[in-house]
Amino acid sequence: MSIVGAVDCGTNSIRLLVAKPGEGGRLIDLHREMRVVRLGYGVDATGMFASESIERTRAALADYVETMEALGVEKVRMVATSATRDAGNRDEFFAMTADLLGCVSEGAIAEVISGDEEARLSFRGAVGELDSGDGPFVVTDLGGGSTEVVVGDAGGVTAAYSADIGCVRLTERALPSDPPTAAEIAAAQEFAHERLAEAFAVVPVESARTWVGVAGTMTTLAALGAGLTEYDSEKIHLSRISLSDLDAVCRNLIGMTRTDRAALGPMHPGRVDVIGGGALVTLELAKVLSERAGITELVVSEHDILDGIALGILD
Repeated sequence: MSIVGAVDCGTNSIRLLVAKPGEGGRLIDLHREMRVVRLGYGVDATGMFASESIERTRAALADYVETMEALGVEKVRMVATSATRDAGNRDEFFAMTADLLGCVSEGAIAEVISGDEEARLSFRGAVGELDSGDGPFVVTDLGGGSTEVVVGDAGGVTAAYSADIGCVRLTERALPSDPPTAAEIAAAQEFAHERLAEAFAVVPVESARTWVGVAGTMTTLAALGAGLTEYDSEKIHLSRISLSDLDAVCRNLIGMTRTDRAALGPMHPGRVDVIGGGALVTLELAKVLSERAGITELVVSEHDILDGIALGILD
């Protein structure tokens, strides 16, 4: 098998990677794309996908299928994560994805994966290009509906936990105002602390030497910390930001209006209203990792669950 497709459908975005195997078990990217579709919009409150959210996802996936067909993808795997685990009308979503994915690979369907598998796939993708001597690693995948915390080294994952806290879930639950009020921020901080405490009770982060952050909140924070005027994935990938600089970026974003956030060059329009929630989760992660593991900086990787999915296909 020479060319594979990986699709990750989360609470906030749907992403595509088309790749082929390279040397040393690494991937060669042929195409990588992300679109914000808000599949999980309102699921935390209603327990159902909105029809317009499914339609946005369908339109994006239809375009991805065309791309995969044009690039000669032989096998595709699509995983659906936090929002799909929670939605009562997920059968409608699955029927739509099966219809489209079957055009690429017969019998292909979207799979709802567990939080544990999501964490392990993210870890594999995130640390693949890092020096094993920098391990053990703690990888955090901060998504729209959940945050995965994983510890491991070159030999694999030691422990993992998927916490029910993400930028969309936290924003919908605790940050309705623009900008958020002091009371809302305090409530959101407490909620993030409670949910992440569940992860840190299970995952022994004290052994970690390097913190690796993946997904859109982390990469956007790194871009802002680096002072980029526009988003540049090549400059962001494997870049480092000190926790003091990260703290400043996060606190600045939390207090901004959505209009001010939208004016920031690296900011994707689909993250404007939820990046404050993501920043609050990041602050809690940084606080705990600093206290328990002596972590002083964050390494940001553009490679994550998508890469883990593609490597798994090639296995």
